[in-house]
Amino acid sequence: MSNLLSYKKYNGTVEYSKEDNCLFGRVVGIKSLLSYEGDSVQELEQDFKNVIDEYLDDCSEREIEPEQPYKGTFNVRISSELHRNIAVYAIEHGKSLNAAVEEAIGNMVG
Repeated sequence: MSNLLSYKKYNGTVEYSKEDNCLFGRVVGIKSLLSYEGDSVQELEQDFKNVIDEYLDDCSEREIEPEQPYKGTFNVRISSELHRNIAVYAIEHGKSLNAAVEEAIGNMVG
């Protein structure tokens, strides 16, 4: 079971505030702060979709490209030993380092 909402390639968290007795969340994977809330799961999902639609409409009106979540590039810090091991694996298998890392991640979550 996932605690993420998804809409138009955007994902958002689902959290609960006991203090405010409401559900809330924020869109993840982009730099812009987009948040939403609701008193029920249905309200939360609707506000999430509204926030995404409003963001995309605002970008269109301002004639700017909306941020795309998960562009396919990210930096990862790993130990030098693991870096060396994956580099050797890539060389031995005739792959680039990126291709070897992509294969490893794909095997883990794919």
